[in-house]
Amino acid sequence: MKVAVIGAGWAGLSAAFYLDRAGHRVTVFEAARTLGGRARRVHSPRLDSDIDNGQHILLGAYSETLKLIGLLGLDQASVLHAEPLALRSADGSFMSRTPALPAPLHLPAAVLTANGLSWREKLLLIKAMMRLRRQHWTVDAQATVGDWLAQERQSERAIGRFWRPLCLAALNTSIEQAGAQLLATVLRDSLGGSKLASQVLIPRVDLSQLWPEHLPPSIAIRPGTAVRRLVSDAVHVAIDDETFDAAIVATSPPSALRLLRHTSLTAAQEEFLAPLADFEYRPIATLTLKLAHHWNLPQAMLMLDDAPEKLHFGQWLFERRLFAQDQQLPPMLSIVVSNAGQLANHPPHEVVDAMIEQVRAQTRHHSPMPQVTGHELIVEKRATFAALPAMRRPTNATPWPRIWLAGDWTDTGYPAVLEGAVRSGKRAAELLAAAGFSQHSQAL
Repeated sequence: MKVAVIGAGWAGLSAAFYLDRAGHRVTVFEAARTLGGRARRVHSPRLDSDIDNGQHILLGAYSETLKLIGLLGLDQASVLHAEPLALRSADGSFMSRTPALPAPLHLPAAVLTANGLSWREKLLLIKAMMRLRRQHWTVDAQATVGDWLAQERQSERAIGRFWRPLCLAALNTSIEQAGAQLLATVLRDSLGGSKLASQVLIPRVDLSQLWPEHLPPSIAIRPGTAVRRLVSDAVHVAIDDETFDAAIVATSPPSALRLLRHTSLTAAQEEFLAPLADFEYRPIATLTLKLAHHWNLPQAMLMLDDAPEKLHFGQWLFERRLFAQDQQLPPMLSIVVSNAGQLANHPPHEVVDAMIEQVRAQTRHHSPMPQVTGHELIVEKRATFAALPAMRRPTNATPWPRIWLAGDWTDTGYPAVLEGAVRSGKRAAELLAAAGFSQHSQAL
């Protein structure tokens, strides 16, 4: 079949790869010039360097993403830095690392050997995880993470040191609003899985180079091409002035709404589109700092204590030298702010100065922080959807003939993470190929 994929984020490119692998002729339309969607490379004139639009991490549990990297012939170790899950605060007040024990012993051992929590807090934390496992990682669909933590009698300190950073990193939504079931799903596949499943994987190359730019040349990619019109009927799909056998819409929900809501709709189509209009979004900010010289932090990723009243918004600190493939790159730090809504209320220069001071103050017990010689603050305003309880999310199949959806916002069971995007793209490709529109179609 001749298939169009609209959107070259991780979902769209995953769909394109699996369709191409099945023998279909695939064309990818992308409005931007760079592949990767919300996880892509950008050029920073201020730093005179290529950086990512945001610092991302992956987990060993991201099975479909790792499988895709392998199918593209890439060596995982050369593009991803792997280390055991370790939650370590920059000021040294909290540390928990998974030890060299087989699953599931590695998780309680990590909690029991953690510093910064009392024995009672550790035991209650282990009990909460054990109860989740016994419940097959299922909780009340209407409950927030905060509701569940209160039910499990988690202390303020345990929440602040363990649960809150974990929830923000996984769901980019506050514990007061985030859906407990989405967090339980992430915990099931990471901390509840094998020891390798809980590994932290940090890209050693930029996000576009990680795998999006390694797709087979048989896939026709048209960067800088915004689709204006999408029409489907029983025999074909028209994209602007070009005809295809089928299409996958792998854009953001607002763009998907614009493309699909162009003519009179049936009741079923209106009902299908309703959840797309209901999504709330959360921004993520990444401050990249260029340093006068390299700094030797104890590990690649550290937790920061935020204090928004001081404009200390930083929550995670990354030192690029400890994981970058190219060691000739300038020394740089990345400071990540999940759920960064408050940051936009302040002048950028004040935010930058305050976050530099935040890092300097919380790393005092290390060697002195090098002089900052440049910075770039990037705020992705719609980085993720808000991971709320009992969300309505659309399926990959749609009421439109010959059209499917792909995106981390479809009904993947995951929050807005890269693995969800890859899985959604693969699933949309499988459904499209299985529909068998022509004698040339094949099952994936």
